[in-house]
Amino acid sequence: MSLPDLPTSPTGLDLVRLGSWLGANVPGAGSDLSATLIAGGKSNLTYRVTDGATTWIVRRPPLGHVLATAHDMGREYRVMSALRDTAVPVPYTFGFCDDAEVLGAPFYMMARCAGTPYRLAAELAPLGEERTRLISERLVDTLVTLHQVDPAAVGLADFGRPEGYLERQVRRWRKQLDASYSRDLPAADELHRRLAAAIPKESGSGIVHGDYRLDNLLVDDEDRATAVLDWEMATLGDPLSDLALMVVYNRLGEVVGDAAGVSTVAGAPGYLTETETVERYAAGSGRDLSGFGFHLGLAAFKLAVIIEGIHYRHRSGQTVGDGFETLGEAIDPLLDAGLSALKETH
Repeated sequence: MSLPDLPTSPTGLDLVRLGSWLGANVPGAGSDLSATLIAGGKSNLTYRVTDGATTWIVRRPPLGHVLATAHDMGREYRVMSALRDTAVPVPYTFGFCDDAEVLGAPFYMMARCAGTPYRLAAELAPLGEERTRLISERLVDTLVTLHQVDPAAVGLADFGRPEGYLERQVRRWRKQLDASYSRDLPAADELHRRLAAAIPKESGSGIVHGDYRLDNLLVDDEDRATAVLDWEMATLGDPLSDLALMVVYNRLGEVVGDAAGVSTVAGAPGYLTETETVERYAAGSGRDLSGFGFHLGLAAFKLAVIIEGIHYRHRSGQTVGDGFETLGEAIDPLLDAGLSALKETH
């Protein structure tokens, strides 16, 4: 008598244990599962899971070296659940599990949403300039919509401390950099010193996504935004930090391109220019963008630290997927851009 074949589990996902949890926590779900790792994620691991009838998305922290608070599944689950009934497009969430006995780390399940997370200019180019422009406009407009949500009205009044947000961000990302130390980065030390000495007054407060860019937004075949993804760094704080990070991502793509696995969408014909992006956000939000250079500098520092953490994990053999080999090369251009940004105004 032969034993039944066990499902083949992708790295970081035990399908037998997940099936038991799913059957007990999601009504109607089967426990005989199959799954695939969704390629492209360089932080939390994302899987497509199915019982043959329904397909879900599972998110869990990366393997190995994990920075404190950087991969909080509970926060990601909570903010998406809170935004469910707002105008911000988010996936439907099914359940959160903080029992590490199931998958070795906390995780949550959400609905699979239709749409494409455009990452490359080459993916947008076939759509034409008119559609590309519309997609980039909707990216900005969706960010404006998010920043208009009253956190207290959706149960997120205690989701963060907006007062002193910028000062804490400067300290936090310095601490995160120290936790991933593997090489000297004198430009990072200098950028941190200048940021700490020039912290401005917050422009306001709201829900901050923390990693907002086009490949974290699903866009359907009619160019509508269907879901904002990857809320792992969401909090309450200065909304201009989201706009600045999106701008810095676009600048980085222009400098290093896809060779380092960086998004290049801003180079697609028709995509909003940086000035158009900032002006559209300012017009839609009504926010004062004076002193935006500081936010750009902080965004460059934050992104450099995130990439250095991924570089650290890759060198330690703790990453899953492709595209990590050259990512560390993006650090120096980012830090140089951050130092230059502190002199900018908009």
